[in-house]
Order: sequence, then structure tokens, then C-alpha cells
Amino acid sequence: MSLKCGIVGLPNVGKSTLFNCLSNAKAQSANFPFCTIEPNIGTISVPDSRLEKLEGLVSPERVIPTTMEILDIAGLVKGASKGEGLGNKFLANIRETDAILHVIRCFDDGNVVHVDGSIDPIRDKEIIDIELQLKDYESIEKKISSLSRIVKSGDKDAVKENELALKIKEGLEQGHSVRALDFSKDERAIVSSFNLITSKPVMYVCNVDEASVVSGNDYVERVKEAVAKEKAEVLVIGAKIEADITELETYDERQMFLDELNLEEPGVNRLIRSAYTLLNLRTYFTAGEKEVRAWTIKDGMTAPQAAGVIHTDFEKGFIRAEVMKYNDFSSLESEQAVKDAGKFKVEGKEYVVQDGDIMHFRFNV
Repeated sequence: MSLKCGIVGLPNVGKSTLFNCLSNAKAQSANFPFCTIEPNIGTISVPDSRLEKLEGLVSPERVIPTTMEILDIAGLVKGASKGEGLGNKFLANIRETDAILHVIRCFDDGNVVHVDGSIDPIRDKEIIDIELQLKDYESIEKKISSLSRIVKSGDKDAVKENELALKIKEGLEQGHSVRALDFSKDERAIVSSFNLITSKPVMYVCNVDEASVVSGNDYVERVKEAVAKEKAEVLVIGAKIEADITELETYDERQMFLDELNLEEPGVNRLIRSAYTLLNLRTYFTAGEKEVRAWTIKDGMTAPQAAGVIHTDFEKGFIRAEVMKYNDFSSLESEQAVKDAGKFKVEGKEYVVQDGDIMHFRFNV
């Protein structure tokens, strides 16, 4: 399932450093704007402690986590919507993503220059917001223009699309991103087809110094206050610290470093899991002697659709799904014990797969 998160932000806020920690790919990271021009793409494993438990119970030959793609997109600058700083190319890269990780600089460091000469996370956020909104405004005007002739014919679908496009245009004129506007579920599906940048879900990643990595700082509080109405998650992470962690060779060394900082786990683990949720993704498992594996599905997928993630033949010839809940299996510790407890279920085509389901599919092609 090819869904991507794009990392965006102003130049020199720590995007590429963070990307390197996430993917172990070595995107160039330097102290000047436009260090990243082409988007770097990394396929990253999604941390899931449930796999470790399943491995202990099943003892498979191999364990395969689920993955997701992260794009490190070059730093946007003021005027990007008009092509400044290679802006058109960058905005096109953002359009190709499914969700946005907006990195905001929330640390002071005279050795790392800021493109605007001072540290102001709210100003930085608004620069990005405005550029993305301006690009969406341009797109929605084109949409309204293209709909105008069809609307005159009385086409009901076109009339509805036009109503929504006009609502979006008004919202953008008032400085609101599309994701912040109110739509019904059916309307949201239509809006999604417009492929507007500010309709994509967003998470704000506050990049802080070592002293602020546990409790945040004043900059972080200002960001939280500024995005409160957006109902977006704000995650605090120290990209430099994460880079130091990746340089440590053993688990024990990394754990000792985390203990010194009073951190339970690397911040990138939290970030990856949050990004996975931001994309509205869920995980189910298959577990056998050959392999324990995590599979990615969209929330709301039925059993046949989930089977199709493994192979299209599984979906076409779906007969039934045998399902155990992870919590039942992990506590009872065997399939037979789950059956004896009456918690082993056989589900049909209408079953909506839940996060953590352990599944075995019966199919006939």
C-alpha cells in the first residue's frame, strides 16, 4: 500500500537530519538553504512491539514489519507559490504525498543560520501555510472555471462540486487551510478528489534542543496554541539527539543514552507511529512457523480487501477469514487456547478488519 508522508518546512529547520534518522538514508544535510532539491524517498519500518511478542510465541523463521514511505521535500520559502526558490517543483512534490509532517524550528543555535535571521516558529508556520494556501487558491480558481460551463447545463454533480469549490475559495481567502473547513463525510470525498495541498492531514513536528526534548519549551507552547483549532497533533523531537542515537552501534548503548535523557524510546519511533496513524493506516498480522508479518491496511477495510493486500487472488477467491484478537492470543499464548476460550472467530466478506487482528484467509481461485 503505497502511501507517503512528506516532510516540509523552511530551510535549515532540521528536515533532512530528521529524515536521515527515520530512514537511515543519507540525505545531504548542510547549513544553507536549498540543500535538498530533489525529494529524498525513504522506506521505513514501523515500530510495533506486538511483533516481538508474536515472535516469542510463534518462533517463526523470520519476522517482517510493515513499512511506509517518507519524502524529504526541499525547504519552502516565501514566494514559493509564485516559483521563488524552485517553489513550483517543491509544491508539486508535496501534492504527491498523502499527509504532511511540518517541521518547525523550536531551538536557538547561532551556529545554524535561519533563512529569516531570527527564531519565530509561528512566523515560520504561517509562511508555509500561506504558500500552500496560495497554491490551492490558484488550483481552486481553475477548478471553478472548468466547472462553469457544466454547471450551466444543470449537471447535479457539477453543481455540488462548484458549491464546495466556492466554499473552499472563500475559506482560503480568509486564511483557512482546507482541512480546517467543515464538510460532511460525502462532501469530504468530493473535496478529496480536488487534490488540494492544504486538505491533506498534517502533524507539526517541533524540533527542539536537548534541554527541551522531554518537556518542550516556550516555542513549543506557542505552536500548540497556534494550531489548537486545527486539531492537529504536535510532536516534540530533537533531531540532533536522534542523529546521535543512530550513530550508536548497540542496543545497550542506545538504551543508556536514552536513560540519560529520561526518554523511554527514540523520538523517531513515536514519529513513525504517529505518521502511520495520520495516514489513517492500521495493521493486521499473519503468524505461522515460516513467518510472522505485519500488513498495512486503510482503516475500514473489509476482510477480502485486507486479503488483497497479500495477493489479489486472495481477494478474488475469498471464502472466509479466521480471526484472533492480538490481546487474546498474547494473553492465552496459543491458537488452541484461544479456540478453547471461544474467542476464535470465523468471519465473512462483510467483516471490517480491526487493528491488531491476527488473520488466516481461506480462498479459492
